[in-house]
Amino acid sequence: MTSFQPLHSVTSQSLTGKLQGFHEALLADYPHICRLACAIYDKPTDVLKTFINSTRQGHAITGYEVKLHDTPTLLHLANHQQSRVINDISAEIHGGSVHSDWLLEQGYMSSFTVPIIRQNQFLGFVFIDSVEKDSFTPSIQRDLIMRCASICDAIANELAAAHLLVATASAIRSIANLRDFETGMHLTRMAELSKLIARNLPAHFGLTDEDIEHIYLFSPLHDIGKIGIPDAILLKAGRLTDSERQTMQTHVQKGVDMIDSILADFNLIEANDARIMRNIIAFHHEYLDGSGYPFGLKGEQVPIEARIVTVADIFDALTHKRPYKKSWSVENSLTELHQMVEQGKLDDDCVTALANSLNAAQHIVTSYCDSEEPASNPGY
Repeated sequence: MTSFQPLHSVTSQSLTGKLQGFHEALLADYPHICRLACAIYDKPTDVLKTFINSTRQGHAITGYEVKLHDTPTLLHLANHQQSRVINDISAEIHGGSVHSDWLLEQGYMSSFTVPIIRQNQFLGFVFIDSVEKDSFTPSIQRDLIMRCASICDAIANELAAAHLLVATASAIRSIANLRDFETGMHLTRMAELSKLIARNLPAHFGLTDEDIEHIYLFSPLHDIGKIGIPDAILLKAGRLTDSERQTMQTHVQKGVDMIDSILADFNLIEANDARIMRNIIAFHHEYLDGSGYPFGLKGEQVPIEARIVTVADIFDALTHKRPYKKSWSVENSLTELHQMVEQGKLDDDCVTALANSLNAAQHIVTSYCDSEEPASNPGY
């Protein structure tokens, strides 16, 4: 078995770090600019969500999502690829929504909103806030739009790289004719459940919206190595023998090898998001007591993104039908997860985050239900 260590840092700078550096440089000419933030748009769900920020005054808004079509002003800016200036926030913005209430509380006086457009596609917004009214004159707007091009390019490139990795892995899954070992709905549930857990973890874990977006994108790839597992084991209707289980467990190393090859081909091995992807694939079957596989890691050795996906994966397996079991209720599934916490296997904070979001978890289970449950054996 090849040794594989968790990646806790990478050479390349995160987008958050790049934005903070950009803000620092901007302050030399515009000391009144107290906040820069980027929100990204997910077209399939019509969701605009907080992503990265550099905040010098007030507190950042994080974990916030809104349907773009529920915000007519921003929708207009996106559709017409236009920027917007608010010269006096206190006079022009009215409370009543989570975002507007937050904005009024920060004491920002004026703002400038720039859409992120690449290849005629709307990707999100850059929000620039000032502690002074009437900060954004036409000449300053032109300068900021030109300067923002670099950070917009960085965002567009990293999102494109992340989506390329996901698309490549999905193509491999399709080309390999993966025998329905993972249905589309299972993959969607994994993304949504992992994001739900990550968003509700205590602040001391230090997960940024950027981290959470990568967990959301990459959690469905956790079992990609199963494409190398024989049908007789992968699709077996029933419990696996010890020998079959050992073969099943090799899917982790197969997945790591596959993703490392893809990352190398695209020269992304040191990319910030590669860390989260590789840790999810390599360690999502590790238990905190060291009884997991294939590396037998313990406690803090298991990266938080892997702990999140482990809880999401087990919860999804419990709440959906398998050839050898009926689906469990959300409540009974959470009881089982809490028992696994008591046994020292699962992260208590991750399970608590899921339990504290009971209604949202139930919504994910019922909203993304397969017409036919996956026939494969999860290998637990």
